[in-house]
Amino acid sequence: MISFEMLSKENVNDVFKLEQRCFSDPWTLKMFTAELDNDISVYIVARDEETDCVTGYGGMWLMYDCADITNIAIDERYRREGLGSKILGLLENIAKEKGMCALTLEYRKSNTSAEALYKKLGFEQNGLRRNYYKNGEDAVLMIKNLKSSDNL
Repeated sequence: MISFEMLSKENVNDVFKLEQRCFSDPWTLKMFTAELDNDISVYIVARDEETDCVTGYGGMWLMYDCADITNIAIDERYRREGLGSKILGLLENIAKEKGMCALTLEYRKSNTSAEALYKKLGFEQNGLRRNYYKNGEDAVLMIKNLKSSDNL
């Protein structure tokens, strides 16, 4: 069974290790540790209760009236099981509770599985950052409105 918890001093090292396994240009441990004291950050960590292993995480920054997804990672062994959708859904619920109008994110243009997930969850492309990543790859920008047009 998968449980969810907030990023903490107890799990930050496991989150960092997962980040290293998932990304070619990972965040540092210092960056994740700084998020613990960042008033605008929210991180949800997924844990397999049977193995006591961090299986995924997702984070966002609550800035003004918009929440920006900073990163999301799922352990390779737990992909395609809906865990990414669940984490993003939990982050979305928190963003709504905090009064955010939209969720934004970016992903590597070559990451077609991320693109499919985000589109499935209602995100729409709203821009492109050319040569954004160190290797020169473009970043695709996406947004999901959290409030109906009647409430804007």
